[in-house]
Amino acid sequence: MSRLKRLFHQFGSPPWLFQFSGRVVPWLWAACLILSAWGLWWGLFRAPPDYLQGESVRIMYVHVPAAWMSMMIYLLMALMGAAGLIWHVRAAEIMALSSAPIGAAFTLLALITGSLWGRPTWGTYWVWDARLTSELVLLFLYLGVLGLHNAFDEPRKGARAAALLSVVGLVNLPIIHYSVNWWNTLHQPASIGVSGNSIHPSMLWPLLIMAVATKLFYAANLLTRTRVRLLEENPRRRWVRDWVEGGKA
Repeated sequence: MSRLKRLFHQFGSPPWLFQFSGRVVPWLWAACLILSAWGLWWGLFRAPPDYLQGESVRIMYVHVPAAWMSMMIYLLMALMGAAGLIWHVRAAEIMALSSAPIGAAFTLLALITGSLWGRPTWGTYWVWDARLTSELVLLFLYLGVLGLHNAFDEPRKGARAAALLSVVGLVNLPIIHYSVNWWNTLHQPASIGVSGNSIHPSMLWPLLIMAVATKLFYAANLLTRTRVRLLEENPRRRWVRDWVEGGKA
């Protein structure tokens, strides 16, 4: 068995996933807190203001990482949901459902900070811009996944229905990403890309630090939520009883 296939089977094992997440979650939370404090301090106090937007550009250090995470989490949620649909891996279904509230929170944060950024930049909190509208649709997709799962009395049926919706909703991701290129929108084009970036290093570095911090937050939050769901769904399993009796992960 190849290493990748063995790792896939290990993640599909609730006892292994529970023990693994218990070991790495504290380190993820610690790294997330350190990088978040560093990135916010650099972005809010040390980085220079923008020559056009002034101090309002500091919203970027929260808005941009949140927007990136809103799309990345949806993609991962759909992939894990597809793994649950195809290979019937319950752990993948649990992780997909655990991703939904985190992704919805990041999407809401991106919309709120984007509106606050838009007021001094565009003169209004909201316009039915292609980027903003498609991001709002993403929030509705997250809420739809959560609502569809809770609409079923049988958890497995709800998870599969939610996974199917998440896979269908993938069509919205390229619309969000390319909307500034496909349509004439108020939202500015991407400043960071494969071909280069137009942000000065003094502003780029805190942005990248915050991008890493939000990814660590997602990983820590996801594994924490997954551990709780695993305990809730397997209360009579031997490994759960052993963990409860031992008092540690």
